[in-house]
Amino acid sequence: MTPFPWKDAIGFGLGVLRLSPEQFWRMTPRELAYAIEAATGRKAPLDRGSFEQLMKRYPDGR
Repeated sequence: MTPFPWKDAIGFGLGVLRLSPEQFWRMTPRELAYAIEAATGRKAPLDRGSFEQLMKRYPDGR
């Protein structure tokens, strides 16, 4: 399994989107993906299968 690209995600969120660290860490992966898509005009680098694996690995607490 390929590790999640945290360096790229954080760099994009803080550098390109100019989010504060608090705003970045409050975003869901889906929100970040939509923000990347809106800012670049292309899909986020996280495909659906990888996203589902990430959700299983780190489920929201309920």
